[in-house]
Amino acid sequence: MSSRARVLILNAALGPLDYRVPAGTTVEPGSIVVVPLGPRQLLGVVWEAERMPSDAEVGDNRLRNLLAVADVPPLGAPLRRLIEWTADYYLAPPASVLRMSLASTSALEGARTAVEYRATGTIPPRLTPQREQALERIADRQGLIRELATAADVSDAVIRGLVKVGALEAVEVAIDSPYPVPDPSHHQPVLSTDQQRAADALTAGVAAHAFQPILLDGVTGSGKTEVYFEAVAQAIRDGRQTLVLLPEIALTEPFLKRFHDRFGCEPVAWHSGLRSSQRRRAWRAIASGEALVTVGARSALFLPYRDLGLIVVDEAHETSFKQEEGVHYHARDVAVMRGKFESCPVILASATPAIETRQQVATGRYTELKLPGRFGVAEMPTIEPIDLIKEPPERGRWLAPRLVQAIQATLDRREQSLLFLNRRGYAPLTLCRTCGHRFQCPNCTAWMVEHRLTRRLACHHCGHIEPTPRVCPECQGEDTLVACGPGVERIADEVTALFPEAKTAVVTSDTIWSPAKAAEFVGRMEAGDIDIVVGTQLVTKGYHFPNLTLVGVVDADLGLDGGDLRAAERTFQQIRQVSGRAGRGEKPGHVFIQTHSPAAQVMQALITGDADAFYEAETDARKDAGAPFGRYAAIVVSSEDQACAHDTARLVGRSAPQVEGMHVYGPAPAPLAMLRGRHRYRLLVHAKRALDVQDVIRAWLGTLEWPSKVRVTVDVDPYNFL
Repeated sequence: MSSRARVLILNAALGPLDYRVPAGTTVEPGSIVVVPLGPRQLLGVVWEAERMPSDAEVGDNRLRNLLAVADVPPLGAPLRRLIEWTADYYLAPPASVLRMSLASTSALEGARTAVEYRATGTIPPRLTPQREQALERIADRQGLIRELATAADVSDAVIRGLVKVGALEAVEVAIDSPYPVPDPSHHQPVLSTDQQRAADALTAGVAAHAFQPILLDGVTGSGKTEVYFEAVAQAIRDGRQTLVLLPEIALTEPFLKRFHDRFGCEPVAWHSGLRSSQRRRAWRAIASGEALVTVGARSALFLPYRDLGLIVVDEAHETSFKQEEGVHYHARDVAVMRGKFESCPVILASATPAIETRQQVATGRYTELKLPGRFGVAEMPTIEPIDLIKEPPERGRWLAPRLVQAIQATLDRREQSLLFLNRRGYAPLTLCRTCGHRFQCPNCTAWMVEHRLTRRLACHHCGHIEPTPRVCPECQGEDTLVACGPGVERIADEVTALFPEAKTAVVTSDTIWSPAKAAEFVGRMEAGDIDIVVGTQLVTKGYHFPNLTLVGVVDADLGLDGGDLRAAERTFQQIRQVSGRAGRGEKPGHVFIQTHSPAAQVMQALITGDADAFYEAETDARKDAGAPFGRYAAIVVSSEDQACAHDTARLVGRSAPQVEGMHVYGPAPAPLAMLRGRHRYRLLVHAKRALDVQDVIRAWLGTLEWPSKVRVTVDVDPYNFL
């Protein structure tokens, strides 16, 4: 046994370092260790030296000792290979990828109980605005002082003050209690012939214990979840673990309910809304193999599963699977690679698969299973366009008369309606009618969005918030501020004015910020306590409401703006998904699409339901542009100093290598030329698929030096072109 260990530490600025293994201590590749670095102690993982070269090798006599080895299973070889691949493909420091695997530091410690706090119902005698806000937002939450302070958007001191006056009480929680075991035979559903055929193929794939990427392509309401649950049941019978990835935290609640109905208990959840004690318990159960089924957001992909037998990516077309901060990975693609390293099947489930995924099917790399029809008596909804030029809404309104009549008819039948507009807030722009002043974010090249429910202006890019002013800051005019364009809150106001008796709910990430809020919304819908839902893309997927029979798309053209390569595809996916919410039970569904360009190819495809023709035309257009049949990488240069950012961007552009099959466009100011106070310039690299563009970019940027206040980030396979 070597007395020397190569350790990848959680510091992205430093490469791997070597340490001495003290006598009597044993480590192996994957062991999680605590090491000294200067006066500090850091977490790290022992790695194979040949796979993780170090620039800082020193003689044995200069090595410092490992301080401790965590009493948890080592990270397995498949996960270590995934970390290496992700770092290499997305040009990220391996330490940054490793950090996602060690996402609960408390899981590495031995304590088995923790002290959390919850509200007692007692109102303190001195109720300051901060205390009132804290108690309102905490509601029935429970957590550490820091977690409650973050949830309530107040300081730790406010929470401690509430503890002192008895408004919050301490609760000791057991944090390593075992999870219930799902029962694969709890409730055996009756499947249609098509569903059973697909389920049998998926079950055989799980039993084979081999890598196989499978596209489960089924129209909305075709029962994809029930079908892949049979594959989950097979993995449970084999005693192996399953990971189900969902694109939104709000979707976990309806999923957990369906899972409970099928398997008799809930799966292990992993998402940003968990308390520290919940994260610890989940991480340890996943690492030990006790957690048989985990459902989570994209970060669940890097957890240390002991024996992974199946990965499911639900709503696999969703763009929210692409991480836009830190490591710019795409969870759908990394899931396929994890399946390859773990030798297990990967199911990509979607009603509107991405063109990239369809291309993998066409080349034979992925297997395709189709579910062509809705389950049972449910039928696909009828879809009608409303030409806003020929049938405009009344002055000052946003809903066309035909859509208003359809909503009234739906209310008369005691059925539910959904109005979709992918724009949060009340209005996307506020200006002064006297002097023309427009409210812009001080940190970003973006307009401030008015939110009337919270009486504030907000930037949806950096989070900057300010109270809605009464007077124009430029000309000091009173009552001169005008809201321009609609957001969901404005549509909700119009609905309330048109249908005062109807019960309306606004569903956005501002109102559904946790699984508990999602559960409350689902409960109200199922109880018939909501007549009309006005929502953003949050309501386009995963929900199943049998009494929802009408969907109105308020502005179908919205997603086509902005110069995004995938704009038409994204618009098609989003509207097709939201249309799929209508008529999922025995009652027929109807969809109205308000558009200024009903003849556009994407609108025609939605109206006729001819998805194949749309995808074929869109694929041909992409071939002409080289995507997705080439490789793209965005290089973004940013700094608080505009001149520095500009000069560095020009340096990067001037130094671009001449490589056959690769083109570099730019630099140019990014569409969001300023974001969070940083000036931004973009270059776009487009290369043939066969070219190892990562190696080219690594060598190109590796020779350059720029000021420390400049940040240069590379986004491989970009989804956001802002």
